Amino acid sequence: MRLQAAGVTLGYGDRIVVDGLDLGIEAGTVTTIIGPNGCGKSTLLRALGRLLKPRGGEVLLDGKRIDGMPTREVAKVLGVLPQAPTAPEGLTVADLVARGRHPHQTWYRQWSSDDEGAVALALEMTGLADLAERPLDELSGGQRQRAWISMALAQGTDLLLLDEPTTFLDLAHQVEVLELVRNLHQEAGRTIVMVLHDLNLAARYADRLVAMRGGRVVAAGSPHEVLTEELMREVFELDAKVIADPVAGTPMVVPIRPLSRP
Repeated sequence: MRLQAAGVTLGYGDRIVVDGLDLGIEAGTVTTIIGPNGCGKSTLLRALGRLLKPRGGEVLLDGKRIDGMPTREVAKVLGVLPQAPTAPEGLTVADLVARGRHPHQTWYRQWSSDDEGAVALALEMTGLADLAERPLDELSGGQRQRAWISMALAQGTDLLLLDEPTTFLDLAHQVEVLELVRNLHQEAGRTIVMVLHDLNLAARYADRLVAMRGGRVVAAGSPHEVLTEELMREVFELDAKVIADPVAGTPMVVPIRPLSRP
């Protein structure tokens, strides 16, 4: 396991959001966390990325307690893309991606040819080399998301955590970003953990789904194992049909009605 949550309890103020949760992320997989709003998906991802300290239990990165590791060491292994990231006005794509090299900088080691090469490779992998000098605010939504992913790649990490990377994007740009994620996994061997709302895209692009409700894991496994009509009722309180995606063959959810309505 590259990343593990062992008996993790998480919360904000007096409110407990995740209580005693266990989860393991296998190396070389794309794992997508799904569940209704407020179930603790993003909170869990923040804890896995060391952005939120557990109140109980522990998060392990390559077998070590992540909260006991130096920040720079963690940043060289694990990249995190939060929801709706923001950047200073006028920042170019190249400037943003270069920020991914900060964990590799020290007072005695400044910008080097290795850093230049890492930035160039990240831009090439995300198809942004021709837009390197373009200001971020002139890009489309899909291009901006690729730029942020490129920054995470420039860190040189092989473990990426992406919190709703398709939020606010139209369907074409959602697919564009998820195709990039798939390529990073298949061609570059990245281990990726995502939070997604679109169940059909989650099933198409993930090796493994983790379904949450009320701060706990209800089901984990392949998309075929997890996305069932029974789970739709239990987790999403939704009457739905689950059929085969005519393109990918993965489970596809066809909603009928919320269970709370006649």
